[in-house]
Amino acid sequence: MTEQSNELQAINTAWQIAIQEILRMVVRDMYKTGDEAVFKSHIKRIEEAAVDSIYSGLMLRGTNEWTEVLVKEKASNFVTTLLTSFTFDRA
Repeated sequence: MTEQSNELQAINTAWQIAIQEILRMVVRDMYKTGDEAVFKSHIKRIEEAAVDSIYSGLMLRGTNEWTEVLVKEKASNFVTTLLTSFTFDRA
């Protein structure tokens, strides 16, 4: 990898980690009441709504259909990976 692509990879990784940690705190604070089943149902609802929004509402200007499909697929995968990484925590 070139130095530029290493830097881009580091930026992407840092961005993902930052967003994950922000969302982890928001989700934990929003749903710290109730039990684990309630928490998991909230997470599943958020995941389904986010993926639906990506596929129905995301329109990328200046890209071809293949790129748009790829971006939507990757964004949906990120949503699922991120939200399924959250665990119920009473803290």
